[in-house]
Amino acid sequence: MEMRHGVHPAHFRTQTTDELRDEFLATGVMTPGAVTLFHSFYDRFIFGGAVPTGGELQLENDEALRADYFLERRELGILNLGGAGSVTVDGTDYPMARFDCLYVSRGSREVTFRSGAAGEPAKFYLNSAPAHREYPTTKATQSEANRIELGDEAHANKRVLYQYIHEDGIQSCQVVMGFTELVAGNIWNTFPPHTHARRMEVYLYFDLPEDELVMHFMGSPDQTRHLVVRNDEAVISPPWSIHSGAGTVAYRFVWGMAGENQSFADMDAAPLSTIR
Repeated sequence: MEMRHGVHPAHFRTQTTDELRDEFLATGVMTPGAVTLFHSFYDRFIFGGAVPTGGELQLENDEALRADYFLERRELGILNLGGAGSVTVDGTDYPMARFDCLYVSRGSREVTFRSGAAGEPAKFYLNSAPAHREYPTTKATQSEANRIELGDEAHANKRVLYQYIHEDGIQSCQVVMGFTELVAGNIWNTFPPHTHARRMEVYLYFDLPEDELVMHFMGSPDQTRHLVVRNDEAVISPPWSIHSGAGTVAYRFVWGMAGENQSFADMDAAPLSTIR
């Protein structure tokens, strides 16, 4: 598990492109045949991918957690972004089609991942945060997610959000999770931008053609920087940072959050007049 430490906004302003990428960009998230994890010290959020290709993969414990097993004091959200597969939690099997989501309870001892076909493997994206109690392991399909349409063609930000783990959906202690897809011909996400000091966020960009990219913008509203992001790469967004982007083509991204509250509407707008 790769550890990522927090950065003060004053230090952020001094960093080079390479330093920003080292701190905030996660590459190799979806590595075939492996479970790949990143630990951010912002709210102790763990994210990563599991891509079973030659057989079953297991969510292994990591010594950095000082726990007997990975979910001893944590909860987990899983979203399948690839082919059909399944997740087994303590002997119970959950078939997972593309865009199915599974919340896994604190105290679950064994979590394993399988693909239905090696030629079209499942791509399980993982979000985990510390948990103070148990909520039941729960699955939701895309049709069961809360669907929200946002934006308009005039601003090139027409998009659809699918909320799975949230205050009015699958219950959790901290994790809030879903994904957004841009309507063809639209490129902007989360713009006008905002911050939310009560929680951090991670974006995983996916379904982005290999020869296309997203310019992801971050930083304090008056001190913005950008990261060039490609398919299956993730960006860590501190609570003090905006998080928005513009792609060279339409794309999708998973958003995962953890922190002090779960209110999706709890955000501090950054008016365009303040953006620099």
